Parts: sequence; C-alpha cells; structure tokens
Amino acid sequence: MLKVTGLEVFHGWVRALRGVSFQVSRGETVAVLGANGAGKSTLLGALAGLYRPHKGEVLLKGRSVTGKPPEHLVRQGVSLVPEHREIFGTLSVRDNLLVGAYHRYRTCRQEIRADLESVMHLFPALRGREKEPAGRLSGGVQQMLAIGRGLMARPELLLLDEPSVGLAPLVVREVMSALAELKNKGMTIILVEQNTVAALKVAERVLVLERGQVTMNGVSGDMDNAGMRRAYLGREV
Repeated sequence: MLKVTGLEVFHGWVRALRGVSFQVSRGETVAVLGANGAGKSTLLGALAGLYRPHKGEVLLKGRSVTGKPPEHLVRQGVSLVPEHREIFGTLSVRDNLLVGAYHRYRTCRQEIRADLESVMHLFPALRGREKEPAGRLSGGVQQMLAIGRGLMARPELLLLDEPSVGLAPLVVREVMSALAELKNKGMTIILVEQNTVAALKVAERVLVLERGQVTMNGVSGDMDNAGMRRAYLGREV
C-alpha cells in the first residue's frame, strides 16, 4: 500500500525528518511512537501532502506521490485526521462531515448518504446531533466527528495524529474501539500516538521515531517491554 524511502523534510533550517524509510501493507495498522518533537506529526503531514519533502520518495499503491498536493492525495485515497481536530465550530455536525466528502459531493450523493449512516453507526454519540453546531460538542465527541469527517473521504489510507490527546480514559477506549473496528474491516491506518498503551493494543506494528529518524520498527508484541519505553519514549507507561 505505502512505501516510504529516505524521506527528509525541513521546517526552515531545521531538518525534521532524516532519511525515514518504512512500508505499510494493505489492511495493516501501524503506530508511530516517540517523544514530542520526534517528527511524528511532520511525517503524517508529509504523507498527506502538507509538507513537500526535500529528499526521498513516497509510493502509494506502487505510484509515486512525492510532493503531490493534499487535494491530489485525498483523491488517491489518503485522509488525514489532524491533531487538535480542526473542526469547523460554527458549522453543524452534518456539514462538518460533508466537508470530508467535498471532492465527490456532486457525483456520489447516494454513496455519501450511506457514508453518513456508517459514521453514525461507528460513533453513536453523533446520532441525533446532526444539526447541532460542532463547537458545542464535548472534546471527545468533537474527536469522533473529526475521525468521521476523515472517513467521509472514503480513504484507503487513514492517517490519525494524536486522536486520544486530551480525552478522558473512557472516551479514549471508545475511540480506540472504533479504530479497531475499522482495522477489522480492512482499512489501512497509520496512528501517531503519545498514549503508547492504547496504540500497542490496536496496532500490529510499531515505528519509533527519535529526532526525525526511525530507531525501531517491529511488531507491537516485541515492543512491549519496559526497556524499550525508557530508551525511546523517556518514561515507563
């Protein structure tokens, strides 16, 4: 599904990613772990077309999408759920969801209605609140809305940036349960998380980033040890 080779990204004079290489198979869930400033969000931004790589290559389904703009990548099946949700607070829940399907709104309205129902099934907390301004929702429900908006693009590759940040433990469990359901349906997911316990439960494989470099890459079961956490995450979880 995805192959990244030698990816380098700069923010001004700062090299945020340093030769990052990895692969993601179709239907796989990969967690990207690391301390703040390790380059996790930059990696997702580069995959979503928000940052143009200085070097390296990104192959999606065997075709190069290196340096392509976000609108191109959305049409190719890549959807980013950004950190801090970035919902439109003055728009209704329904309109926020429709924004995610903007690129196919004129040609696929029947499919879009079915997708709206699918999102409501995945996140029952949204049902009955379709006309409510999104800014009035709790943080947890806003996060569900943000994920739902990402799903409205009908992605083949879903990128999630810190979906559990700032949420209560009960809501984190609900969000992670929804991601597990998407995984079971065969969706390919890259999950950036600070909550290592939740991430290791949902992901088959883990990448650890440190100062913009991949320092570990393996199956999640092999990563579940206190030594790895101390060495690469800076604390025990």
